[in-house]
Amino acid sequence: MAQELSIVVWAKDGCSYCKEVKEYLSEQNLDYQVIDVTNHDELRDILDIKYGVRHVPVVELGVNDQYQGVTEVGIEHLQEALNKVNKVIQQQV
Repeated sequence: MAQELSIVVWAKDGCSYCKEVKEYLSEQNLDYQVIDVTNHDELRDILDIKYGVRHVPVVELGVNDQYQGVTEVGIEHLQEALNKVNKVIQQQV
């Protein structure tokens, strides 16, 4: 059974890096969910617990309910992580 990729973007209003990530994912025709941390420090607390960061964007890529977080800023980091996840998905087919 083919596995589906789940993408969650942690972002905030006015963040140019967050906008860049969302535009890239849309250009790649990838569906994603956004968690808006604007004025929600409790959500940043979750990022701190999960990944040791409080900044956004953070992109979570999930397969089989197992997620990995891309915490580095820059599309190249997201591209690399997507390539790795897609290879895993293809191996499971």
